[in-house]
Parts: sequence; structure tokens; C-alpha cells
Amino acid sequence: MIVVSDTSPINNLAAIDLLHLLQQLYHTVLIPEAVYRELTDPNFPVAGSTEVQSFDWIQIRRVSNRRLVEEISNELDLGEAEAIALAVEIQADRVLVDERRGRIVAARLDLNYTGILGVLVEAKSQGFIERVTPLLDALIHRAGFWISEPLYDRILEIVGETRSS
Repeated sequence: MIVVSDTSPINNLAAIDLLHLLQQLYHTVLIPEAVYRELTDPNFPVAGSTEVQSFDWIQIRRVSNRRLVEEISNELDLGEAEAIALAVEIQADRVLVDERRGRIVAARLDLNYTGILGVLVEAKSQGFIERVTPLLDALIHRAGFWISEPLYDRILEIVGETRSS
């Protein structure tokens, strides 16, 4: 499976020490240069910085289709634009993107996409994690990831958990 990631899934999974889930699920994850720069900016250190520089299963790719990047950069930040353009260019099976605008553009370009919550659902269904509830809480409290109450409850429903389970 060819998977391209935007910054958010890598950053947020690294923040809760679960970046390895991407390797377990997808084996290799490709990131465009803009995502690499966002994660490794020395002036703005973030979770995932060390990992993208040292894990061989996270591979950096240059986007050739600069025209597409420019077109969608009007709607998205550069990392998202490059991730989506790279996914189109290499005909990726999936692009990992969390932001709503990125998902809208990915859908418009006929890309399959998921975000960090979808990754957690998939990881549980494949037996890589036992419970999603504590991971959602960690994303909220440790990573600062925003999840609406209805979405939180919907994810728990999908994975067969309750807030008290």
C-alpha cells in the first residue's frame, strides 16, 4: 500500500508515542519535502522531528507537479498541498490528512484519505492496539488534538467502546 502523510498524523501520533502504528499498518509512509520541513524546523520543534530524520520507513519525496501544488495552495497550507499533490502524482492508495479543508481537496481529486482517528480505528481492527478511548484522551490532553464530542462518541461506537469501558 502506498501511503502519503501530511504533518498532523505524524506529529500527533509521535506526541502520544504511537508513531509506530503507521509502520505497522502501512510499512512505509511517504512525506513530501514541505512536510519534512514543517516537522524539522529548528525554530519550531515539534513531536515527530527526530523520528522523520531517523526512521527509514518514513521516506521523503519531491513533488514534481508544482502546478497542482500552486493550485491547491490557495486552499491549504504548503505541507497539505504537497502531500495531496504527491498522492495524486504517485497514485497513492491513501493520503493521511486531518484538516477538513485537506479532506475536501483530497476528495475532489478522487483520493482515498483518512486521518489520525481512522488510523486508530484501523489499528484496533487489526489488533495493534487494545483500546481507543485512552488514545483519544491522550490526543486531546497530551497532543492538543481537537475532537468534537459527537465525533469522539462516534469513534467509540465504531470500535465498540464506551467512555466507561
